[in-house]
Amino acid sequence: MDYDYLIVGSGLFASVFAREMTDLGKKCLLIEKRDHIGGNIYTESVEGINVHKYGVHILHTDNKQYVNKYANFIPFTHAPLANYKGELFNLPFNMNTFHQMWGVITPQEAYEIIEKQKKEEAISTPQNLEEQAVSLVGRDIYEKLVKGYTEKQWGRDCRDLPPFIIKRLPVRFTYDNNYFHGLYQGIPVGGYTPFIENLLKGSDVKLNTDFFTDKDKWLNSASKILFTGMIDEYYDYCYGELEYRSLEFENEILDIDNYQGNAVMNFTDRETPFTRIIEHKHLELTDSDKTIITREYPKTWYKGEEAYYPINDDKNNDLYEKYKQLAKKEDNIIFGGRLGMYKYFDMDQVIEEALNLVKSELNQA
Repeated sequence: MDYDYLIVGSGLFASVFAREMTDLGKKCLLIEKRDHIGGNIYTESVEGINVHKYGVHILHTDNKQYVNKYANFIPFTHAPLANYKGELFNLPFNMNTFHQMWGVITPQEAYEIIEKQKKEEAISTPQNLEEQAVSLVGRDIYEKLVKGYTEKQWGRDCRDLPPFIIKRLPVRFTYDNNYFHGLYQGIPVGGYTPFIENLLKGSDVKLNTDFFTDKDKWLNSASKILFTGMIDEYYDYCYGELEYRSLEFENEILDIDNYQGNAVMNFTDRETPFTRIIEHKHLELTDSDKTIITREYPKTWYKGEEAYYPINDDKNNDLYEKYKQLAKKEDNIIFGGRLGMYKYFDMDQVIEEALNLVKSELNQA
């Protein structure tokens, strides 16, 4: 074997695993079907602005020790806005939101309105997402800030979606627009691509290389394989296709220095076809006479398209368990990342899962 590990994919999970194994003296080869490293956190410089090519990514964590070894992070507080038919609201739901919606000033006033609306709904056991949402935050917040956005994201009416999708909706009775709770929140200086490059130093990387075009060759290229693609695709969909949601991005360079005054604006009405607009220069406060925006469109996933979000309902979770049982029988193949583990992870969770896998590999050695 030429390598100790063949790693399929070059996203964050794969890159952290490669870094750790390389530091342990293992020889790693990463193959990537795209023409760049970094997976969905890839950033590229356009007009001097670092563009998040596959949607905005903000690292939020309580432990910055690991990431700070490989990048300098710019502190960034994620405070998106919601645009409902021209009305603007702060997110997440907090006292600024409630003042904008009802004119209230005190937490008690906001609490009483929400509780009154929840009582009016009189829902004891929610049967769908709509009932779940209004039982948590009342009708006003649901109609303006949840319903349209969620229906676009999932491609289905909220009454046709299961309630578990929204297990909870954070409601803050403070004037706090900080979306995340992590002690450390930020974006690497220069974007995520230099960060991934540092993680991959010492590993061999082949771009524009699809594992499935010569699967037998790659299966015999290393002592062990980490596969971070779709687990059902690896097994040729033998039990059927897992379901995902996909995304489409529309980028536009504008000859103005400021388009919306905020990094992220969500469009929460059903009629606007995109879910949000990202204005990339506000992520790093770039000094430029131009600006670049990205409109993000959710879409149904079909085989052959990029899969972004696993649909973790009961049907898909049961199907994944079948593939997981197949994976347990493998001697030299392991699965990782969102697609390999069929689970949504934030970036700090991806790093943690990759480090846990490294520990597991060391225990088995």
